[in-house]
Amino acid sequence: MRRALAIVLLAATALSACNLDPHYVRPTPAIPTAWPVGAAYPPPTPATAPTLSYRDVFQDLHLQAIIGQALANNQDLRIALANVEIAHAQFGVQRAQQFPHINATGAAAETHGRATTTGQNGSTSSSGVTSRSFALDVGFSAFDIDLFGRLRSLSRAAQDRYLATEAGVRAARLALVGQVADGYLIMATDRSLLAIAQQTEIAAQKSVDLTRAKLTGGISPRSDLSLALTTLDQARSDRALLTTAVAQDRNALQLLVGATVPDADLPASIESVGGLLAELPAGLSSEILLRRPDVVEAEYGLKAANAQIGAARAAFFPSISLTAIAGLASPALSALFSGASRTWQAGAAGSLPLFDGGANAANLAGAKGQRNLAVAQYQKAVQTAFREVADALARRGTIKDQVAAQTALVAAATDSYNLEYARYREGVDPYLATLITQRTLYLAQQGLASTYLTQAANLVALYQSLGGDQLLDAPPAAPRRQP
Repeated sequence: MRRALAIVLLAATALSACNLDPHYVRPTPAIPTAWPVGAAYPPPTPATAPTLSYRDVFQDLHLQAIIGQALANNQDLRIALANVEIAHAQFGVQRAQQFPHINATGAAAETHGRATTTGQNGSTSSSGVTSRSFALDVGFSAFDIDLFGRLRSLSRAAQDRYLATEAGVRAARLALVGQVADGYLIMATDRSLLAIAQQTEIAAQKSVDLTRAKLTGGISPRSDLSLALTTLDQARSDRALLTTAVAQDRNALQLLVGATVPDADLPASIESVGGLLAELPAGLSSEILLRRPDVVEAEYGLKAANAQIGAARAAFFPSISLTAIAGLASPALSALFSGASRTWQAGAAGSLPLFDGGANAANLAGAKGQRNLAVAQYQKAVQTAFREVADALARRGTIKDQVAAQTALVAAATDSYNLEYARYREGVDPYLATLITQRTLYLAQQGLASTYLTQAANLVALYQSLGGDQLLDAPPAAPRRQP
């Protein structure tokens, strides 16, 4: 019994499977090998691919704490992780199809009936008869010998889909880190804008009080008071709007984090945060984009589609399935394990598709179409990544000049407002000149806060577009491929 079963199993495992998958070659990325150059871009400098933690880029300890909370609690990230578990289980199910499923079965039956006997004198009689049977079998049935690699191709496709979901989790983590950083910076900017509105409201109230006093004394016309009130009312409106915006920013941040963010970890202003973002190296080759998790995910999808072609090709060839059962059978339980009760059975069946109405050919054409689709999706992912990095570099190349110009504008507007307000207070100039300089200063201060946000958000965008955190998002150890 054992020898017969072992022979069948050995024959099944000794037959090596062909591989009908097309030879996989990574498509040449349809992008330039270097980043754009010109007036908008920083000068290229030699650099190597960075291996960074997000803590190296976002050096604000409060922001680091919030990102850590988000990575532990965010529900979208948990959904992505659950999809990885599902894909890994599906890979295990598909891989198991390459091996025989050996089962042990036992059975016992008892049958009662009546038997009729005829005597010598021709008389008949009947009596009750009870028969028993016992059986114990071990074996497998309909095990498909993977002569042409169909099951192995399907297993490779399932493995690549699993690895694609792993890369998808890394992409989700990278996106989450970027979203938290952007949300933190937006809240910091709105708090700065709120402080500017409050300061402008205080200054405008002083102008209103002064103008009202001059109106009472008959020095200024009522039109000056109306003009002064416009700035005051605008600042009050902005203060109310920004108070709401700061509250909504906190709600958005806490949704990303999945927990309450402590007050101590919230930013005070964009000015206090901007200096805590580190510069990223420039001059990297565009090949660095191939490590981006979304590009890696697209390539694994391409590999899975490539393997599906091998499975579709194998369907054109014969298939052979084996059945092998060895066991014990006896009418008495006490004799079940005796040598005379041994039984075995082995068989093989083969099939060859002769006519299928073109189904196999259509499946193969569909698999090739899926591969062409995956190639296009891969190339689009690479091209999108290149565009995102190029856009971030274009902004990086000019943002320092913009910050410097906006800072100088605020300084000049402040000086102009102080001079005009002094001249109005002394009765030298009409209030209209003070109003113009005050509004110019207000807009310049708002513009500077927004420019600080642009500068900080640009570093976040560059961090994300270059592939992000190589420590946090390190790819998982791939399951060992079957030969």
